[in-house]
Amino acid sequence: MKNNSHSSRRKFLQQLGATSLVTASAPFVSLGAQEKAEERILHYERKISSNDTIRIGVIGYGVQGHFDLTTALKVPGVELAGICDLYSGRLENAQEQFGKDLFVTKNYKDLLDRPDIDAVLICSVDVWHAQMTLDALAKGKHVYCEKPMIYQISEGYPVMEAAKKSGKIVQVGSQRVSSIGYQKAKELLASGEIGELNMVNAVYDRQSSIGAWQYTIPKDANPETTSWEKYIEITEKMDFDAKKFFWWRAFKEVGTGVAGDLFIHLLSGTHVITGSKGPESIFSTGQFSYWNDGRNLPDVMSGVMQYPESPEHPAYLMTLQVNFISGTGGQEIIQLVGSEGVMTLRGNGLSVTHSILPEAPGFGGYDSLFTFSKKMQDEMRAEYESKWTPQQRSRPTKEDIVFRAPDGYSDHLDHFTNFFDAIRTNGKVVEDAEFGFRAAAPALACNQSYFDQKIIHWDPVNLKLKKS
Repeated sequence: MKNNSHSSRRKFLQQLGATSLVTASAPFVSLGAQEKAEERILHYERKISSNDTIRIGVIGYGVQGHFDLTTALKVPGVELAGICDLYSGRLENAQEQFGKDLFVTKNYKDLLDRPDIDAVLICSVDVWHAQMTLDALAKGKHVYCEKPMIYQISEGYPVMEAAKKSGKIVQVGSQRVSSIGYQKAKELLASGEIGELNMVNAVYDRQSSIGAWQYTIPKDANPETTSWEKYIEITEKMDFDAKKFFWWRAFKEVGTGVAGDLFIHLLSGTHVITGSKGPESIFSTGQFSYWNDGRNLPDVMSGVMQYPESPEHPAYLMTLQVNFISGTGGQEIIQLVGSEGVMTLRGNGLSVTHSILPEAPGFGGYDSLFTFSKKMQDEMRAEYESKWTPQQRSRPTKEDIVFRAPDGYSDHLDHFTNFFDAIRTNGKVVEDAEFGFRAAAPALACNQSYFDQKIIHWDPVNLKLKKS
């Protein structure tokens, strides 16, 4: 299948050369992230030979399956070999897009049995992720699996083991971890730009019916057109429910709700910036605020996680928020708060503002000093002013930093480029099975905490639940 991305990549290179990604007076700031992005793009300015061709199959051709395939095919040398989906209408849609000769099936194992398929994109309902990944690895396929990598924490261990034994590449699909903006954030944090990290506030809000997963359900949805019995092979027996098929994220029987869909983006992004192995305690609460459509997973949810001190970072507290009826209109923000400033990430850009304590301790103003006798006040003020210079009493200042990715930049494309690069070179991906599990386990623990109404204790080093 022909790719026409050469000209767009050339244009992006020109933008990189012409656009300053960083605006700052601070001497520390470098263009390391720009160089990495440029290096990845230049890699594909070479001609792709037939030996470099990677043929892919897509398992699950819903909303994310469409987005993932469209992006994957922008990487030179990637070809589509087949699509699997349980809904007949999506298979018709696939052949309308790519031609009647495209191989389509309702059984994902048909794709895994094809010798001409090198890798699969698993874009299915959450409850199937682990089983499909295990089956794909057993058949010698490389795997790109949408987040969360697993539906329940216990599934993570066999998936990580299978990935290790297979020798195949496994990439989990939280694309922000490949963002040049997040790499710049990692660089700035490590340099001490905001002092010592102590808190992360992460928000992923929406305000729309589509954002709340109320996707359009086709008029012909029924047990036959959706292969309902196949769909629930891995779950408890359920009567046909079109919502549980097309709005599956909202139902705990097959999906993982806002925690598995959006908390996990915030967690994986923060983990790549901080280098963290994960939190040690997790608590979550939620409510049903607006979308009373039969869902059994909340539409407003918050989580609190405590990250222990580690070789990678100081101890920090993380708050998570998803609000599906947010008066903000929707926002995605990760805010890292340090002792000397705040770094705020929005999309693929970031800003840093500073607030640095003076060397001298506080004295006067909103202080108990004014409650003393005048004589005591004067005596203590004189002692303070003789000990601390005006400079020591004033707050140091630093220039703010703004980082912007160039127009047209796509972290999603970078994420797939990383995946296919790793396949061709037997290299490493940014979000392997272990990284995916380190993000998925705390996210899924939020659901456990919500339903059980208790704090979940987690061992981030040994990747195990602790007894309460």
